[in-house]
Amino acid sequence: MQSELFGTLPDGTQVHRWTLERAGVRVRVLSYGGIVQSVEVPDRAGRTANVVLGLDSLDDYLKHHEPFLGALVGRYANRIGGARFPLGDHTYALAPNEGGNSLHGGAHGFDKRVWDVTEMEHGVRLSRVSPHGEEGFPGRLEVSATYTLEADGALRIAYEAVTDAPTVVNLTNHGYFALGGRPGTAGHEVRIDASRYTPVDEQLIPTGELRDVTDSRLDFRTARAAGPGYDHNFVLDKGVTDSPVEAAELHDPVSGRVLTVATTEPGVQLYTADHLGAPFAPGDGVALETQHFPDSPNRPDFPSTSLRPGEVYRSTTVYGFSTR
Repeated sequence: MQSELFGTLPDGTQVHRWTLERAGVRVRVLSYGGIVQSVEVPDRAGRTANVVLGLDSLDDYLKHHEPFLGALVGRYANRIGGARFPLGDHTYALAPNEGGNSLHGGAHGFDKRVWDVTEMEHGVRLSRVSPHGEEGFPGRLEVSATYTLEADGALRIAYEAVTDAPTVVNLTNHGYFALGGRPGTAGHEVRIDASRYTPVDEQLIPTGELRDVTDSRLDFRTARAAGPGYDHNFVLDKGVTDSPVEAAELHDPVSGRVLTVATTEPGVQLYTADHLGAPFAPGDGVALETQHFPDSPNRPDFPSTSLRPGEVYRSTTVYGFSTR
């Protein structure tokens, strides 16, 4: 394992980069935003290349922050409608950063924070304390994300959090995959083990319905090319699980690379990056964001995202790499 200085923020805070290597896989992780900068894996001919969209410098990440490239997002991944939610006897107002809604934790979410990093065997543990009231969220949240490479080269990200007051938590990694080893996902095939999805309104807030995917363009139960036009949360058939269960796959027939996604989460957001901007282009990557459902704090019929004192939030996602 190697670490190095990656850059310095305008306030003088240093940002470091850790390089993890195991089983022919090399992963680079930044202390800024918990960003997975690169994941290098071989194709079917043994040629190694980076399969996630990343930037070369800290200045580039500060300039191009809106796509959340490879970042750890929270406290609440995806959207909370109206940037407010009820919890107990209170309604909490959040910092709106997408129209009137809260997206990925607000304007200064976890993706823009510098995390403390502890080296571990085959990985690193990122941690920070999110103070009560940060971006409007209640409770002092102690949170960690542990990135490890498993014996077969799979990247495991395990999240934990505890709070001193009732709050909501929903964490994910916002990686964009391009399995050809360069930006672009034409011909990539997607499989998602989901019989339903959550329809949304014009602001991309769920209506509350869980709609059947049968005979629709949202049926990915059999792998097929996705194409553009997807930014949807899929309701995984497996539901919430104690340990990661494989629920999605991305395949590039040209290079032969295969990404499998196993998770404890009940949902996955398929985003085909239609609005991805410079230095990339729309469709240059595919995001498969494991998560609880968008706007769950305002939907008591959705799986709960609440966390209370004495409880431990746990979520794990494993990204496996192979060829065929």
